[in-house]
Amino acid sequence: MRIAKAENTSSENVGTMRDGVLAQKHLIFGTDDSSPLNYDLNMGRAGAGGWRTPRHRHNFDQVRYVIKGELPYGENLNLPEGWIAYFPESVPYGPQERAEGLETMVLQFGGASGGGYLSVAGREKANAELNKIGTFKGGMFTWTDDKGHTHTRDGSEACFEQATGKKLEFAPPRYADVVAMNPDAFSWTEEEKGVFTKTLGTFTERGFQIRFVKLDAEASYKAGGKHSIEILFQTKGKIVHDNEVLERHSAYELMPNETVALRAVEPTEFISMVLHKF
Repeated sequence: MRIAKAENTSSENVGTMRDGVLAQKHLIFGTDDSSPLNYDLNMGRAGAGGWRTPRHRHNFDQVRYVIKGELPYGENLNLPEGWIAYFPESVPYGPQERAEGLETMVLQFGGASGGGYLSVAGREKANAELNKIGTFKGGMFTWTDDKGHTHTRDGSEACFEQATGKKLEFAPPRYADVVAMNPDAFSWTEEEKGVFTKTLGTFTERGFQIRFVKLDAEASYKAGGKHSIEILFQTKGKIVHDNEVLERHSAYELMPNETVALRAVEPTEFISMVLHKF
């Protein structure tokens, strides 16, 4: 099991192909050569002046959980604090007008089509290269070719093509829209003494799953043992593992079929996300 603590993770500004400031702590992530199971779990905070994107889509999946504030994800569509949403690959969303101080947990990962996920580092490197030949403004990239023709396209898409040298193609969307969920509307089920779960959804034929786990003080939870990589994000409380105390905003990676016992020292909750099975 890999573990990352938010308190020990530095913050960096990302998403520079968009307007505004977005600082992220990349808690735990895979590698670009592990496609289609590459992923990035991070915490993001909109900086001074906020952060904006036009309506767009990606060739990978995302989950967003609102830690503080309210997340806009479309015209008159907002994700309240404490809500979570699944953003499927190929499904457009936005525009976004994130207010300064908005804090979110974001998991980006390869979608069910198997197209994989290009890391933030890969996109940022491509962004720097594109800035030498064109301009990013309003979330779009504009450049002039060697024949004098001007072109404009979404900044994220331009970065993908620059990084991979391939034309970006989107799989047919499996869903019509973003799936926004209110965890408080779901009921807890006691799995064993002091251990409760609620499954918010299982998505696609590859079994991506979002659920919440709650532990009473001194309860022990057997994490992992899943068909694919399980990512845990601790939303509250404290646990002990290998004599180390792990607190709110810690992240955990468990590989397929790996199991680990996590003991709560006070009431604790996690978001559990099990990636697609390939």
